[in-house]
Amino acid sequence: MYKLILLFALFSFQATAQPEVQVLLEFDKRFVECEDQWVAFQMDEDSTFTYGFIYIDSEAGLTLNSEGSFKFGADGTLENEKITGASIKVRLEPNDVHVAILPESMFEDLEIEKIPDWLKHYKTDENTAARQYKWGFMYNGWGECKRALPFLMKAKELDPGFKNVAVEIAFSYNCLKDYDKAIAVLETELKLNPTDAYVIKEYIYSVCKTDAIDKAVNQFNSSVKTIDDDIYCAENCFNIMQYYYSKGDKKNFKIWHKELKKWPNENKQIDVYSEKMKQALK
Repeated sequence: MYKLILLFALFSFQATAQPEVQVLLEFDKRFVECEDQWVAFQMDEDSTFTYGFIYIDSEAGLTLNSEGSFKFGADGTLENEKITGASIKVRLEPNDVHVAILPESMFEDLEIEKIPDWLKHYKTDENTAARQYKWGFMYNGWGECKRALPFLMKAKELDPGFKNVAVEIAFSYNCLKDYDKAIAVLETELKLNPTDAYVIKEYIYSVCKTDAIDKAVNQFNSSVKTIDDDIYCAENCFNIMQYYYSKGDKKNFKIWHKELKKWPNENKQIDVYSEKMKQALK
């Protein structure tokens, strides 16, 4: 956890101590934890903090509206330099950067409102399946699956047939290691979309995390005959192969290691890990 504590005390001319004023900035939040919050970035070389407001744009995802910078003078006063004449918005990608949520005690000096007036323009379609799905999809992408699930369930409630909402719910369950719930969702979805490559991929991953490996093998063998898009075939092979590796089953591991090599694969980490597992089993 990153912490920066800024303290300053005010004294009267008679040197009588006044109450201490403390500003505590804890740089312990990821971007994804700061929706609809004012945040500051860690201090740069000239003791300046940049700050802004994080919100969700339904098209761009998690976004920073950069507001300006501030620093603390020698006497403890806050010096605020706001951005004027331009709107600087930055799309935020998953990373390990940590920021601090600004306390409300700083809002007056920074000349900001707790909820910016312009934010209302990004809240107009909140109660739609599309918006709820995008929120859930974004949080899944950041690995915040527990936070994603309520949005996805709301999207399904608003429109049960909304494209990919069921498989995205299953993705959340898999992320949370609730594999039985994921399998239940996906088995229903497979009846509706038996050739959907994304659904098949999530299903094979789910059952590989249980002892129902035969279901994964059968699903793979049947799907390669029917799907038009083989984008996930290598990943499916890898998940099956990884199951046999975890069981120390050299014979079946070798079979699926060979199968993996047949399929196009843009994820080179799969090749790296498969070779490491192969060497480990030797």
